[in-house]
Amino acid sequence: MGNGWFETVAEAQRRARKRLPWSVYGALVAGSEKGVTLADNQAAFAELGFAPHVAGLCHERELSTTVMGQPVSLPVVISPTGVQAVHPDGEVAVARAAANRGTAMGLSGFASKPVEEVVRTNPQTFFQTYWVGGRDEIERRMQRAKDAGAVGLIATTDWSFSHGRDWGSPAIPEKMDLRTMLKYAPQALTHPRWFAPFARRREIPDLTVPNVRGRDEPAPTFFGAYGEWMFTPPPSWDDVRWMVEQWDGPVMLKGVGRVDDAKRAVEAGVTAISVSNHGGNNLDGTPASIRTLPRIAEAVGDQVEVLLDGGVRRGSDVVKALALGARAVMIGRAYLWGLAANGQPGVENVLDVLRGGVDSALLGLGRSSVHELDRSDVVVPPGFESGFGGAETVGSG
Repeated sequence: MGNGWFETVAEAQRRARKRLPWSVYGALVAGSEKGVTLADNQAAFAELGFAPHVAGLCHERELSTTVMGQPVSLPVVISPTGVQAVHPDGEVAVARAAANRGTAMGLSGFASKPVEEVVRTNPQTFFQTYWVGGRDEIERRMQRAKDAGAVGLIATTDWSFSHGRDWGSPAIPEKMDLRTMLKYAPQALTHPRWFAPFARRREIPDLTVPNVRGRDEPAPTFFGAYGEWMFTPPPSWDDVRWMVEQWDGPVMLKGVGRVDDAKRAVEAGVTAISVSNHGGNNLDGTPASIRTLPRIAEAVGDQVEVLLDGGVRRGSDVVKALALGARAVMIGRAYLWGLAANGQPGVENVLDVLRGGVDSALLGLGRSSVHELDRSDVVVPPGFESGFGGAETVGSG
C-alpha cells in the first residue's frame, strides 16, 4: 500500500528517525539519566502474555468507551506532549487526525499551537497545564482554555528536572533567529523531507508556547516557560483541590504511580488519574506504568477513571492495560512517530494500527467488548507488579 502507509508503530519510528534532524528526533526520544524507565515502559508489556480461546469467538467486537465524559471510538486518546516541531501543522494535525478517528485530544500547555485553534479542530480537547507561576496565572491559563471550549483539564504537578542523559541530549535552540538558522541549516538541508513542508509555507519551526500566557500576550519561548516552571514552588494537595474547584469540570491528574497518591487524588476530587511516569522523562528508575497499574486500579478504579500512559506501541498493549484495570490508554511518542513519518495521515495510521491490534486481541480472547476484559485474559508472571504506597496513611497534604 502506498501513500506513506506503515504497518506498525515501529516502522513509523524508523521512518521518523530517517526523516528528522537529530536535534528533533533526539528531543522526541528524550528519556532521563540511564533510560531505565524509558526502556522498561515498553519492555514490561512483553513480559505479559495472553490466554486465548480456540472456539466460541465473537464475530463482532465493540471498541468504544468514554473518557472523562467524552465518547471515543476506541480506548486510546492522545496524550499531551510538548513542542511538536516535527511538522508545520503540529498539534493541529494531531487533533484533526484524532477527530477523524473518533477520539479525544490532550493538548499540552507547552504546545506550539494556540488552544483556540486546536479546539476548533477537535472539540474533544483536554487542556493540560503544568504548575507554572502563581495561582492567579494558573487560573487565567485554565480560564482561557475553558473559554476556548476545552472539555477537560489534565494537571501535571510533578517533575524532577533531571537533564542528563547517558547517550547525550540534543542541542535545542531557545529561539530561531538568523544566527540560529545559519547554525542549523546543515541539518535542514540534509533532511529535505522534514524541511520541505516548512519551506513551502515559508515558515520555520515555532519554538514558542502560546498557551502559557493570555491569548493576546506575547508567547514565551519553550525554555523561558520551562525555566519559570523550574523555579515555581511545587504544588500541595490543597493546590490540586483548588485546581479541581476552579476548573469545575472533568479533571485528570497525570503522573500517578503510587496507591497512596491515587487515594489522595480521589480525595482531591479528580475525575480521572493517569498512571504514568511521563514517558520515562522524569525520575529514572521509576517502574514501568503497566507494572504499577494493577494495584492502583484495584485501589481506586471504582471511584475514578484510571488510564495508563507509557510504552504503548501496539493494540495488544492496549488490551493488556485494559485487562489490568485501565479504562483507556494515552499515547505520546507513538503518534509523534506517525506525525514525523507522514503528517496527519501518519497519526491516523498509528490510530488505525492500534485499533486493528485491539480488535485482533479481542477476537483471540473471545471478548465481544473492551469492557469485558479482565485479569483472566492475561498471563502475569510472578513479581511483575510494582505496588507501593499502599500501607501509608493518607493525609491531607
